[in-house]
Amino acid sequence: MALRTGPSTRCRDRSTSRSAPRASNCSRRVQVKRRGFIRSFLVGGLVAALLPLVDWLPQRFRSRRYLRPPGAREEEDFLAACIRCGQCANVCPNKCISLAGLEDGLENLGTPKIVARARACILCMACTQVCPTGALAKLAPTEEGVAAVDMGVAFVITDLCYSYAGRTCGACYHACPLPGKALKVGLFERPTIDADHCVGCGLCEQACIHMPQAIRVMSRAELEART
Repeated sequence: MALRTGPSTRCRDRSTSRSAPRASNCSRRVQVKRRGFIRSFLVGGLVAALLPLVDWLPQRFRSRRYLRPPGAREEEDFLAACIRCGQCANVCPNKCISLAGLEDGLENLGTPKIVARARACILCMACTQVCPTGALAKLAPTEEGVAAVDMGVAFVITDLCYSYAGRTCGACYHACPLPGKALKVGLFERPTIDADHCVGCGLCEQACIHMPQAIRVMSRAELEART
Protein backbone atom coordinates (compact mmCIF):
# COMPACT_ATOMS: atom_id res chain seq x y z
CA MET A 1 0.00 0.00 0.00
CA ALA A 2 1.52 3.28 -1.13
CA LEU A 3 1.89 6.09 1.39
CA ARG A 4 0.91 9.67 0.50
CA THR A 5 3.88 11.96 0.85
CA GLY A 6 2.09 15.25 0.24
CA PRO A 7 -1.35 16.84 0.08
CA SER A 8 -3.76 15.28 -2.34
CA THR A 9 -4.60 16.86 -5.66
CA ARG A 10 -8.11 17.42 -4.36
CA CYS A 11 -6.78 19.36 -1.36
CA ARG A 12 -4.46 21.43 -3.55
CA ASP A 13 -7.28 22.23 -5.93
CA ARG A 14 -9.58 23.17 -3.07
CA SER A 15 -6.89 25.35 -1.46
CA THR A 16 -6.17 26.99 -4.78
CA SER A 17 -9.84 27.64 -5.42
CA ARG A 18 -10.21 29.27 -2.01
CA SER A 19 -7.17 31.50 -2.32
CA ALA A 20 -7.87 32.56 -5.89
CA PRO A 21 -10.70 35.00 -5.04
CA ARG A 22 -8.55 36.54 -2.30
CA ALA A 23 -5.68 37.07 -4.71
CA SER A 24 -8.10 38.50 -7.24
CA ASN A 25 -9.56 40.90 -4.66
CA CYS A 26 -6.08 42.04 -3.62
CA SER A 27 -5.19 42.62 -7.25
CA ARG A 28 -8.32 44.73 -7.75
CA ARG A 29 -7.54 46.84 -4.66
CA VAL A 30 -4.00 47.48 -5.89
CA GLN A 31 -5.35 48.48 -9.31
CA VAL A 32 -7.89 50.88 -7.74
CA LYS A 33 -5.22 52.52 -5.57
CA ARG A 34 -2.92 52.79 -8.57
CA ARG A 35 -5.64 54.44 -10.65
CA GLY A 36 -6.37 56.91 -7.83
CA PHE A 37 -2.69 57.82 -7.55
CA ILE A 38 -2.33 58.28 -11.30
CA ARG A 39 -5.50 60.40 -11.44
CA SER A 40 -4.29 62.66 -8.61
CA PHE A 41 -0.85 62.93 -10.24
CA LEU A 42 -2.32 63.91 -13.61
CA VAL A 43 -4.70 66.50 -12.10
CA GLY A 44 -1.87 68.00 -10.06
CA GLY A 45 0.37 68.16 -13.13
CA LEU A 46 -2.37 69.77 -15.21
CA VAL A 47 -3.05 72.41 -12.57
CA ALA A 48 0.67 73.18 -12.20
CA ALA A 49 0.95 73.63 -15.97
CA LEU A 50 -2.10 75.89 -16.23
CA LEU A 51 -1.62 78.13 -13.20
CA PRO A 52 0.98 80.40 -14.90
CA LEU A 53 -1.70 81.29 -17.45
CA VAL A 54 -4.02 82.80 -14.81
CA ASP A 55 -2.57 86.31 -15.10
CA TRP A 56 -3.32 86.31 -18.82
CA LEU A 57 -7.00 85.49 -18.43
CA PRO A 58 -9.83 88.05 -18.49
CA GLN A 59 -11.23 88.78 -15.02
CA ARG A 60 -14.42 86.78 -15.61
CA PHE A 61 -12.37 83.59 -16.10
CA ARG A 62 -10.28 84.06 -12.98
CA SER A 63 -10.67 82.66 -9.50
CA ARG A 64 -14.15 82.64 -8.00
CA ARG A 65 -14.59 82.17 -4.28
CA TYR A 66 -16.50 79.22 -2.83
CA LEU A 67 -16.99 77.78 0.61
CA ARG A 68 -13.92 75.85 1.59
CA PRO A 69 -13.84 72.90 3.99
CA PRO A 70 -13.37 73.64 7.70
CA GLY A 71 -9.87 74.58 8.76
CA ALA A 72 -9.00 76.16 5.39
CA ARG A 73 -6.34 78.86 5.38
CA GLU A 74 -6.93 82.32 3.96
CA GLU A 75 -7.77 81.93 0.28
CA GLU A 76 -4.40 82.85 -1.23
CA ASP A 77 -2.50 80.71 1.26
CA PHE A 78 -4.98 77.88 0.78
CA LEU A 79 -4.56 77.88 -3.01
CA ALA A 80 -0.78 77.86 -2.60
CA ALA A 81 -0.80 74.99 -0.09
CA CYS A 82 -3.49 72.75 -1.63
CA ILE A 83 -1.99 70.08 -3.92
CA ARG A 84 -5.38 69.06 -5.36
CA CYS A 85 -5.04 65.48 -4.09
CA GLY A 86 -8.75 65.09 -3.33
CA GLN A 87 -8.22 63.23 -0.06
CA CYS A 88 -10.56 65.58 1.81
CA ALA A 89 -13.38 64.83 -0.64
CA ASN A 90 -12.75 61.08 -0.49
CA VAL A 91 -12.91 60.92 3.31
CA CYS A 92 -15.97 63.17 3.74
CA PRO A 93 -18.79 60.96 5.14
CA ASN A 94 -21.46 63.45 4.08
CA LYS A 95 -20.08 63.76 0.53
CA CYS A 96 -20.46 67.52 0.73
CA ILE A 97 -16.95 68.23 -0.59
CA SER A 98 -16.50 68.23 -4.35
CA LEU A 99 -13.54 69.22 -6.51
CA ALA A 100 -13.76 72.38 -8.57
CA GLY A 101 -13.81 72.10 -12.36
CA LEU A 102 -12.82 74.53 -15.08
CA GLU A 103 -16.22 76.19 -14.82
CA ASP A 104 -15.24 77.31 -11.31
CA GLY A 105 -12.22 79.25 -12.51
CA LEU A 106 -8.79 78.05 -13.54
CA GLU A 107 -7.12 78.91 -10.25
CA ASN A 108 -9.69 76.81 -8.37
CA LEU A 109 -9.31 73.76 -10.60
CA GLY A 110 -9.06 70.59 -8.53
CA THR A 111 -9.49 72.34 -5.18
CA PRO A 112 -12.17 71.28 -2.67
CA LYS A 113 -15.35 73.31 -2.44
CA ILE A 114 -18.71 73.06 -0.70
CA VAL A 115 -22.02 74.13 -2.23
CA ALA A 116 -24.14 74.55 0.87
CA ARG A 117 -27.52 74.45 -0.85
CA ALA A 118 -26.74 71.05 -2.36
CA ARG A 119 -25.10 69.50 0.72
CA ALA A 120 -23.74 71.39 3.69
CA CYS A 121 -20.86 70.61 6.03
CA ILE A 122 -21.73 68.59 9.15
CA LEU A 123 -18.51 69.68 10.90
CA CYS A 124 -17.21 66.16 11.48
CA MET A 125 -13.67 67.48 10.79
CA ALA A 126 -12.64 64.26 9.01
CA CYS A 127 -11.25 66.25 6.08
CA THR A 128 -8.92 68.22 8.34
CA GLN A 129 -7.31 65.00 9.59
CA VAL A 130 -6.15 63.79 6.17
CA CYS A 131 -4.87 66.99 4.51
CA PRO A 132 -1.19 66.27 3.78
CA THR A 133 -0.01 69.87 3.42
CA GLY A 134 -1.80 71.83 6.13
CA ALA A 135 -4.02 73.65 3.64
CA LEU A 136 -6.70 72.50 6.09
CA ALA A 137 -5.65 72.91 9.71
CA LYS A 138 -6.39 69.91 11.91
CA LEU A 139 -9.53 70.44 14.01
CA ALA A 140 -11.34 68.17 16.44
CA PRO A 141 -15.13 67.64 16.34
CA THR A 142 -15.48 69.32 19.73
CA GLU A 143 -17.09 72.54 20.88
CA GLU A 144 -13.71 74.25 20.70
CA GLY A 145 -13.00 72.80 17.27
CA VAL A 146 -16.35 73.93 15.87
CA ALA A 147 -15.84 77.42 17.30
CA ALA A 148 -12.52 77.65 15.42
CA VAL A 149 -14.16 77.02 12.03
CA ASP A 150 -14.54 80.04 9.74
CA MET A 151 -15.88 78.82 6.40
CA GLY A 152 -18.04 81.88 5.87
CA VAL A 153 -21.04 83.69 7.29
CA ALA A 154 -24.79 83.39 6.74
CA PHE A 155 -27.10 86.26 5.87
CA VAL A 156 -30.89 86.47 5.65
CA ILE A 157 -32.85 87.84 2.70
CA THR A 158 -35.85 89.06 4.66
CA ASP A 159 -38.01 89.63 1.56
CA LEU A 160 -37.91 85.89 0.89
CA CYS A 161 -38.14 84.58 4.46
CA TYR A 162 -41.48 83.07 5.49
CA SER A 163 -41.00 84.12 9.10
CA TYR A 164 -40.55 87.77 8.11
CA ALA A 165 -43.81 87.48 6.18
CA GLY A 166 -45.58 86.45 9.37
CA ARG A 167 -45.54 82.69 8.73
CA THR A 168 -43.62 80.82 11.43
CA CYS A 169 -40.89 78.60 10.02
CA GLY A 170 -37.67 78.15 12.03
CA ALA A 171 -36.13 75.51 9.73
CA CYS A 172 -32.78 77.30 9.66
CA TYR A 173 -32.70 77.70 13.43
CA HIS A 174 -33.30 74.01 14.05
CA ALA A 175 -30.56 73.06 11.56
CA CYS A 176 -27.92 75.38 13.02
CA PRO A 177 -25.20 73.62 15.06
CA LEU A 178 -24.92 76.74 17.24
CA PRO A 179 -28.55 77.76 17.85
CA GLY A 180 -28.96 80.75 20.11
CA LYS A 181 -25.38 81.84 19.39
CA ALA A 182 -24.75 81.94 15.65
CA LEU A 183 -28.43 82.07 14.74
CA LYS A 184 -31.13 83.57 16.94
CA VAL A 185 -34.85 83.87 16.38
CA GLY A 186 -37.46 86.40 17.45
CA LEU A 187 -41.17 86.88 16.74
CA PHE A 188 -42.52 84.25 14.31
CA GLU A 189 -39.04 82.67 14.56
CA ARG A 190 -37.52 85.43 12.46
CA PRO A 191 -33.81 84.56 12.12
CA THR A 192 -30.93 86.92 12.77
CA ILE A 193 -27.25 86.04 12.34
CA ASP A 194 -24.47 86.77 14.80
CA ALA A 195 -21.48 87.02 12.46
CA ASP A 196 -19.05 86.65 15.35
CA HIS A 197 -20.31 83.13 16.09
CA CYS A 198 -21.44 81.89 12.65
CA VAL A 199 -18.98 79.31 11.28
CA GLY A 200 -20.42 79.20 7.75
CA CYS A 201 -21.20 75.47 7.64
CA GLY A 202 -24.25 76.08 5.42
CA LEU A 203 -26.66 73.79 7.27
CA CYS A 204 -29.14 76.66 7.57
CA GLU A 205 -29.03 77.28 3.82
CA GLN A 206 -29.56 73.61 3.06
CA ALA A 207 -32.51 73.46 5.47
CA CYS A 208 -34.29 76.57 4.15
CA ILE A 209 -37.65 75.53 2.68
CA HIS A 210 -38.04 78.61 0.50
CA MET A 211 -37.10 78.49 -3.18
CA PRO A 212 -34.84 80.32 -3.81
CA GLN A 213 -33.36 80.09 -0.33
CA ALA A 214 -33.96 82.99 2.05
CA ILE A 215 -30.77 82.36 4.00
CA ARG A 216 -27.41 81.94 2.29
CA VAL A 217 -23.78 81.46 3.23
CA MET A 218 -20.79 83.11 1.60
CA SER A 219 -17.13 83.35 2.43
CA ARG A 220 -16.44 86.51 4.38
CA ALA A 221 -14.19 87.81 1.60
CA GLU A 222 -16.92 87.39 -1.02
CA LEU A 223 -19.53 88.97 1.22
CA GLU A 224 -17.29 91.96 1.89
CA ALA A 225 -16.66 92.35 -1.84
CA ARG A 226 -20.40 92.50 -2.51
CA THR A 227 -21.24 95.02 0.20
